[in-house]
Amino acid sequence: MLISVRELAGRLSEKDLIIIDCRSYKEYSEGHIPGAVNLDLFAFHWFDTSESGIEGFDAQTRQIFSFVGVTNNKMVVFYDGVSGMLAARGVWMLLYFSHKNVAMLDGGLKKWQAEGLEIQTKTNGYSPAKFDGKPSSNLLASYEYIRKNLGKLILIDARSREEYSGDVIRGSRRGHIPGAINVDFNLNISDDGTFKDEGSLSALYKIPKDSQIVTYCQGAYRAANSFVALKKLGFENVRVYLGSWGEWSNRTELPVE
Repeated sequence: MLISVRELAGRLSEKDLIIIDCRSYKEYSEGHIPGAVNLDLFAFHWFDTSESGIEGFDAQTRQIFSFVGVTNNKMVVFYDGVSGMLAARGVWMLLYFSHKNVAMLDGGLKKWQAEGLEIQTKTNGYSPAKFDGKPSSNLLASYEYIRKNLGKLILIDARSREEYSGDVIRGSRRGHIPGAINVDFNLNISDDGTFKDEGSLSALYKIPKDSQIVTYCQGAYRAANSFVALKKLGFENVRVYLGSWGEWSNRTELPVE
């Protein structure tokens, strides 16, 4: 799920490799990994996890990855500035679609440049193909799934302490999903941009390994980073709440703390 900058640098010539720079086009145009295409994943928020809403998300995601050229035989590497939320979102999306041959660049462009590796500024074109990944429902949580299982799940709120407490409001209501534990996703990342080692991450996530875990944030980007951190630690039963607080807080029938 993670690939080092040195390993990726040694694989740049592989024909079945797709490197996706998840940052804005402005950032991409200022310098990126050779051969990388740009896909600003922050443009694809999704706040509806009703049955029809998830069907819409699935359809949109298939179109996105078809446009980029993802097929079953492709190795896909996502990166952003560090081991951040955008690349993690890409990894989670492809895993959700049962595409196992996917990784995020540990340390992102920051680590790549720190190692003195080449960057380029020219825009690389896409090679569209038909992406036909099959959704894996055990990696995505809907609001209804959480409501039915409150008290049985470990909920990880990946937002800031201020958002979790309600001091900062980014929805129609303040606070968090009842029972959620706050672990700011920024705590997953070391100063050099890579994920922290397993010992440091384990100190953050003191959770039984057999727990049923759901991560969430505001829009399921930071939550995806926490998903990757938990997978790095060997947790098997982890879902991302796609709608996250952006949906939960605005569905006024749902409880909050």
